[in-house]
Amino acid sequence: MHTVKRGTSPLAFTRRAFTLGACTAVLAAAAAATTFPAAAQSDWPNRTVTVIVPFPPGGNTDTQARLLSEHLSKKFGQSFIVDNRPNAGGTIATAQLAKSKPDGYTLMFGSAGQTTILPMVQKVSYDAEKELMPLSIFGTGPFILGAKNDLPAKTMTDLIAYAKANPGKLNIATPNPGSISHLSATLFAKRAGIDLVQVPYKGGGPAVAALLGGEVDLYFGNASELLQYSTGGRLRLMAVSSPEPLKQIPDVPPVAATFPGFKTSSWNGLMAPAGLPKDIAEKLVNATIEASKQPAIIERLTTLGVEPTGSTMKEFNDIVAAERPLYREAVDAAGLKMQN
Repeated sequence: MHTVKRGTSPLAFTRRAFTLGACTAVLAAAAAATTFPAAAQSDWPNRTVTVIVPFPPGGNTDTQARLLSEHLSKKFGQSFIVDNRPNAGGTIATAQLAKSKPDGYTLMFGSAGQTTILPMVQKVSYDAEKELMPLSIFGTGPFILGAKNDLPAKTMTDLIAYAKANPGKLNIATPNPGSISHLSATLFAKRAGIDLVQVPYKGGGPAVAALLGGEVDLYFGNASELLQYSTGGRLRLMAVSSPEPLKQIPDVPPVAATFPGFKTSSWNGLMAPAGLPKDIAEKLVNATIEASKQPAIIERLTTLGVEPTGSTMKEFNDIVAAERPLYREAVDAAGLKMQN
């Protein structure tokens, strides 16, 4: 029961009570508005999720992205649609990701090319360290030096001798300037002391097609792109970039057997715009780790020459941080300069 003080009119009291009630209602509404996004996030995803792939269909990154997207679709009961955007080495697609709303409905399945290497050699419209959130590495793999089947050279020794005897005659497909494939080719040529004419392509898929069609002599591509052609005589596998031979092709020697210390590899992983809510990030990381442990996916990736990884966010960030000085060294060794 409220007591009205002497000298205070019932009307004044009523006004105060109304004001207090209105303020309470406003505060309650504000609190509800503050907590609403978190409540809304709890039902993610409730519509289609777009997974940007900054390369054409058919290449290493695209193949892995589709495997993961299929698993995520089944896991969450919503469509995860792969959207290939192969322009400017993937920097345009990465910029679109960086500027997109961090709500979990726009993701990217990319590589070190977009996050680390290309920002070292060309002006990009995003800050990878500040605007991108690495979630989980799905798979890692070495590279294979493939040659067209009618190339006179049959071994690495033959190839180097042939290239030195025919300077400027051999060409090699390079999917994107500054890509790991491009750096691998450039560093190999430098170590071997040979002249290889680089022929640019928009991605691994077109580069492999050019090699199979005899348009180019060589391609230093992802194992996942070239292993499927290890039999059938469609092309010749000359060497691998890993320190040891791959178990799938034990007779193909490492480049390091000829040039000690030579080693290149790639990772492919899921990324989001910075600011993605923690609960959504955790769902995506856990689902990617889960996918990398599925027997069918392990078998498929292993067949492609990709090691299933399924990293945590911390492991992903640590790998990216450790790679930066290594790629800076490789970029400098390749003679790549910053371009506007």
